[in-house]
Amino acid sequence: MLRNEQREELQTAMRQTKDKRLFERYQTVFLHLEGKNNVEIAMIIQRNRATVGEYIKAYKKEGITGLRMGISTGKPHRLTIEQRAELAEIVTTKTPADVGFAPYTNWTLALLVSLVKREWAVSYSLRGMSKLLERMQFSHTRPTYTLANADPEKQKTFKEETFPALKKAIV
Repeated sequence: MLRNEQREELQTAMRQTKDKRLFERYQTVFLHLEGKNNVEIAMIIQRNRATVGEYIKAYKKEGITGLRMGISTGKPHRLTIEQRAELAEIVTTKTPADVGFAPYTNWTLALLVSLVKREWAVSYSLRGMSKLLERMQFSHTRPTYTLANADPEKQKTFKEETFPALKKAIV
């Protein structure tokens, strides 16, 4: 009798859900209650036997609510919040030469990878550093060069007033 109620509950849940993965979990338990073994179920839903076993175990432990999926937190960040804040401060207020990369005046992904490795002993690939900067709301552009015929007074105003104001607006 109990098994019939469980099957009806699962059938109702399968009809109501729009989530494909949750449907798969309900279907797995339903097939188990229908008498199928884990190998047969695994072939039907195209998952491995261990996954099928986990779904059934979760159902036996907590019922239908045990089949609901939790929120995946993802892999932890390599740099702490404080380290990321310090990196942002360095990038926005200092040049590479200011922090020990003497011949360079513009930040590049390679320089930032070296800086993070040196300061916090954390390795990043160039693509990983690019993604980190994107998550930190930074954008990158190719450096532009100062023109020889440019107005020195306008350049001075830009360096001393306009550019620092732009940096503050970004952070």
